[in-house]
Amino acid sequence: MKLSIGGVCKAGESKNYHTGTWRTFKPVVDNDKCIKCGICERYCPDFCIDIKEDGCHVNLDYCKGCGICAHECPVKSITMEV
Repeated sequence: MKLSIGGVCKAGESKNYHTGTWRTFKPVVDNDKCIKCGICERYCPDFCIDIKEDGCHVNLDYCKGCGICAHECPVKSITMEV
């Protein structure tokens, strides 16, 4: 079998795989505390956080529950819960 040069996945395919189903903890955001600084969004390794006008939103379909967002939040508006 001959493999092509480069990746074997098609671009954008990861959106079809919901990887957040096996997490133990999930981030819960207190949007009253959120200052919309975007630090959680920048540090999220799964790119599942969006900062919008009404606060921080986490796409739990892709969040693996690593807790980096909660650790990096300067105002501690994110807590990791079961």
